[in-house]
Amino acid sequence: MSRRSLEISANSLGSALAAQAGGADRVELCENLGEGGTTPSYGTLAVARERLRIPLYVLIRPRGGDFLYGESELAVMRADVETCVRLGCDGVVIGALDADGEVDSALCRELIVAAGPLGVTFHRAFDAARDQGRALEAAIALGCERILTSGAAADAWTGADRIAALAAQAAGRISLMAGAGVTPQNILALAERAGVDELHASAKTPKRSAMRYRNEALAGLAVDWEQSDEGRVRALVGALRG
Repeated sequence: MSRRSLEISANSLGSALAAQAGGADRVELCENLGEGGTTPSYGTLAVARERLRIPLYVLIRPRGGDFLYGESELAVMRADVETCVRLGCDGVVIGALDADGEVDSALCRELIVAAGPLGVTFHRAFDAARDQGRALEAAIALGCERILTSGAAADAWTGADRIAALAAQAAGRISLMAGAGVTPQNILALAERAGVDELHASAKTPKRSAMRYRNEALAGLAVDWEQSDEGRVRALVGALRG
């Protein structure tokens, strides 16, 4: 059996450092997890690259919402990929669909060419595709290393049997990484049921702001936030490895 690994979806530099301290194998750096994740700022990316010793993959997604992108959004994503190359990141996390829910292979190929030697993960645009079996073959044809998926379900445990079927279809040609709703309580059983060696989680907990003054009239301007927690990462790693 291959060694199982844990990737942490880190929504900030603090989350990325907590992932590393907790024993994660890889970081997927992003922002705005509430919208499914978007590309982090240049500053976040640059400082994370300086401080992380574990592999750093970067989410390339210009906005929340669907995965149907126009030419201007492609230009932004291409520039972000080129930035990742210049900064020495280990990989990028991409994905795009056409209006009919098929993988937009032409757009993805442009990003992969821009990525050059970097590794490539196909993100959960996969779960929004019309047919995951066809999307799997498209990701393989593109040369992606892995696919992040919940089995097109609300969480990976619910979609575990579908992930297992996709892993069987892949037959070692690409790795399936199970993500969404992964906890220390279910991570090992999920890996076994889905037949995967790669798991993905955010391990985030609420962070209470140190602000003593709060303008309660600004209800839409939250001062508290969420961040990956070193202890939760360590618990995930411990549960996964036994």
